[in-house]
Amino acid sequence: MTRTVTRFAPSPTGHLHLGHAHSALFAERAARAEGGRFLLRIEDIDAARCRPEFADAIFEDLAWLGLDWEEPVRRQSQHMTDYAAALARIEGMGLVYPCFCTRAAIAAEIAAAGAAPHGPDGPLYPGTCRLLDPALRAERMARGDGHAIRLDTGEAMARTGALAWHDRARGKQRAAPDTLGDVVLARKETPTSYHLAVTVDDALQGVTLVTRGEDLFAATHIHRLLQALLGLALPDYHHHRLLTDSEGRRFAKRDRALTLRALRAAGRTPAEVRAAAGFAD
Repeated sequence: MTRTVTRFAPSPTGHLHLGHAHSALFAERAARAEGGRFLLRIEDIDAARCRPEFADAIFEDLAWLGLDWEEPVRRQSQHMTDYAAALARIEGMGLVYPCFCTRAAIAAEIAAAGAAPHGPDGPLYPGTCRLLDPALRAERMARGDGHAIRLDTGEAMARTGALAWHDRARGKQRAAPDTLGDVVLARKETPTSYHLAVTVDDALQGVTLVTRGEDLFAATHIHRLLQALLGLALPDYHHHRLLTDSEGRRFAKRDRALTLRALRAAGRTPAEVRAAAGFAD
């Protein structure tokens, strides 16, 4: 029987808060309940926002909370060749295209259209560069213009056919990647995206159960598509509830008073913080 493998994968862009504690404890306890393995991964592909002191604080805060994990810890910034190889495979299938649109240009085009398809995160990219003249595309690439690499989601879905996954909280789910449009897989300055990196990481690390917050449920549609394109194993999923404050707002890194570091400085014990995060001993 395959042992359950879970992971907690924070980005070192700030200090961990109570919501992170809930997510980490949820993953760790899901693994331990089934005699499995718990992994920690540092998702630091955003060089502009990620800082080493925050990565150090993640280790410190989680250890204080009472968690332990396997070594070595995978840091995404050290594995860009893995993501480049995955992207090259998808490029070889003819399923990506360069997008030269700035965020401002995309917003202007959507506004001019009057009505645009919407996904879970707002208006979808209108596909402007998908239909770009090949000669103009080649000219702009040769010139070194800034660009992103987008997945041609519709064409990719036609290639894979119908897909599904199992969510332990919601049951069988039909994958509908088109609800997120032509997502970015990489940028000129960053050779991968969240979607591509986490899909590759989970497969390479042998993760069998992906636990994460409900806010990332929609992303699973794209991740399932990428798994199918790359021939990767399909894990189970469990998208858990998000912790919120007294006014119903989800915790965020800007809530400095509720970071694990601040709670510890205020004299809270690990047991008290675990209880506040929904996991009383």
